[in-house]
Amino acid sequence: MTTENNQFNKAEEKNSTAGRDFVFGSLIGGVVGAVVALLMAPKSGKELRGNINESSNEWKARAGEWKDRAVESSSQLSKNVSEKSQEFGAKVKDSTKNIQDKVKGSKSSEDEEAEKAAQEVAEAIEEAAQELEKQQSSTTSSNI
Repeated sequence: MTTENNQFNKAEEKNSTAGRDFVFGSLIGGVVGAVVALLMAPKSGKELRGNINESSNEWKARAGEWKDRAVESSSQLSKNVSEKSQEFGAKVKDSTKNIQDKVKGSKSSEDEEAEKAAQEVAEAIEEAAQELEKQQSSTTSSNI
């Protein structure tokens, strides 16, 4: 039993020594790294602050330009959507008028004509919606 206890104690001692060595080495490495970084720094504090200031001013200017572009793009998108919605409204009105004319013109096959007219309206609406989606996606992708 005593030999097993001795071996166990030696293993514990090695583990604790290894842990202490690791912590001690990490502390020394951190201190040495900090000293080397301070000695090897290419700029003084004033220079570094000046460079940071210049960079921040450049970024502010760029952000202003990006904002202006975004405002311009959104106004163009709004204008395009407005035009497309007006075109869509005109198409719907034309289709509705054509359907009404067809329904009034032929009473003999009212059901067939009404069905055809309804299909034409649905197709016109679908085409206009697809055009709007294409316009919006192309405008959105050009903004990105």
